[in-house]
Amino acid sequence: MTDTATGRRGQKHAFSLPRRWLVGGLATLAAVAFIGLPAEAARAQAGIAQKIADHFASVKTMSGEFVQFGPRGEQTGGKFYISRPGKIRFNYEAPSPMRVIADGKSVVIGNQKMKTWDIYPLSKTPLKLLLSDNIDLTGKMVRDVKEEADLITIVLGDRSVFGDATITLMFDPKTYDLRQWTITDAQKKDTSVMIFNVKNGVPMDDKVFQIPYDDVRNKSK
Repeated sequence: MTDTATGRRGQKHAFSLPRRWLVGGLATLAAVAFIGLPAEAARAQAGIAQKIADHFASVKTMSGEFVQFGPRGEQTGGKFYISRPGKIRFNYEAPSPMRVIADGKSVVIGNQKMKTWDIYPLSKTPLKLLLSDNIDLTGKMVRDVKEEADLITIVLGDRSVFGDATITLMFDPKTYDLRQWTITDAQKKDTSVMIFNVKNGVPMDDKVFQIPYDDVRNKSK
């Protein structure tokens, strides 16, 4: 796990979109929900979504590599680390100055080149849905479920917390393993993260997710 402390980096503008969706107005996506679906079909989709969510939430730690695609076609990559509940870290490959850490309460986006930080409550971001210890999809959180031969897609949102922000999760239909997530901003621009070489249930040091709050307080915008 020594590489988690190195702050590996990616391309310059890789985190411009998440900076937007973490702030105030957040994302807009048409609320497809289950409107127009027969009741039995809606219940079946909700059942599938909850089954996948239960499997996903049962994985308490996860690490691997990622490739991120931004709304302007920019691409970067690196390594990621997840520990439930609420913890995630992205180490971007050079030359990106960005790093992202969530410690269960807050999310910080740091620019090591500019020596600036942005901090947000985790509960006000779509990452809350990805990192929850228990993911309950029995309410209105599920916007859409699509089953295809090679992919199951679940769109989640919570208007009461962050407006129309949405996070789209894509799972393997056989193993229910997470393959990708996409966040959509108010201009309907997407940032997608594809993950691979994933290891589940790996030992994880809490130091990986420590936020340097003194630096954040001194240098936040």
